[in-house]
Amino acid sequence: MDPLAQTLIELGAVVFFLGLLARLAGRIGVSPIPFYLLGGLAFGAGGIVKLEGMHEFAHLSGEIGVILLLLMLGLEYTAAELFTGLRRSWQAGVLDFVLNFLPGAGLALLLGWGGVGAMVMGGVTYISSSGIAAKVITDLGRLGNRETPVVLSILVFEDLAMAVYLPILTATLAGVGFLGGLTTVGIALAVVSVVLMVALRHGHHVSKAVHSENSEVFLLNVLGAALLVAGAASAMQVSAAVGAFMLGIAISGSTAHNATRILEPLRDLFAAIFFVAFGLNTDPSSIPPVLGWALVLAVATAATKMLTGIWAAKRAGIARPGRFRAGAALVARGEFSIVIAGLAVASGAVPHELAALATAYVLLMAVVGPLAARYVEPLARPFVRRPAVAPQT
Repeated sequence: MDPLAQTLIELGAVVFFLGLLARLAGRIGVSPIPFYLLGGLAFGAGGIVKLEGMHEFAHLSGEIGVILLLLMLGLEYTAAELFTGLRRSWQAGVLDFVLNFLPGAGLALLLGWGGVGAMVMGGVTYISSSGIAAKVITDLGRLGNRETPVVLSILVFEDLAMAVYLPILTATLAGVGFLGGLTTVGIALAVVSVVLMVALRHGHHVSKAVHSENSEVFLLNVLGAALLVAGAASAMQVSAAVGAFMLGIAISGSTAHNATRILEPLRDLFAAIFFVAFGLNTDPSSIPPVLGWALVLAVATAATKMLTGIWAAKRAGIARPGRFRAGAALVARGEFSIVIAGLAVASGAVPHELAALATAYVLLMAVVGPLAARYVEPLARPFVRRPAVAPQT
């Protein structure tokens, strides 16, 4: 068969199948991410059907998917909101990092994957899924709850931590020396600092540069700017995803709102292909040997995220039901855990078992997270003190 025809047929079949999976996920009220990963496992090496023609396209599309995920995450915040959230949540953010980075890092060391594997798995278990958390909070009608700002401030801290973590990870995976690593990290911190200051003082100029009343021109401007900034960041050995995130922060106001609306379908498409591409590169037969460790890690890190949310909400003076809701909202892992694992596996610096463990772990957490958020109140009822009733006289 002609290679182009084969690629088009495979791509069309996969995208159509993803649509069916997304519809199924919506029907049962869970994130589609686990279904996308399972779809990739089914079509990849060792799966039911092996696709040969779309690998190159899937790789490039996956890179674009990561850029769009981070760009739209940045569009949700202004620089002022980031600074405010950082001031309010830094203590909870540090606790969140310690409690949730260490289980993944410790397991990687236990399995003999070395310091690089520990750094990767620590990031996989640390970062909550902002997308899943935001969707769950919206779907359950909790946007106006007192604990929601606490949850969002912790997510903001995690996003800023990623802006520092990803360049360090990229340098580590590339195997640069100590001085080279320091240079890369220094450049990354300088870029982040400069962009935040530009966004804070001159964000309206950036917004004006990409804005257009014509939706076609607007889409081309924003998408082109995102790819240019991501490419420039990558050329400076700063993560392309971080560059896209910084651009998103610099765009503000109605321009950010309109950009989110226009880019959302593109993000969903390319992000779905990214998850499928990750699954394509993971052999399903490698998952059963690490499934037990994934379950252990899932239980441990669900507990540590609950502790983080409960502690942060308690400091904010929120009652016990709200504390449990805050913890449960943070449990889900998803897109960024797979981004981290994908970077590591693509570099060849970690064993392929890590990809299997990360896949199994995210499959579990992307399902458990929304369920925990939905059912945490009845489950936590025995731990919530009821107000004392005065005796009748």
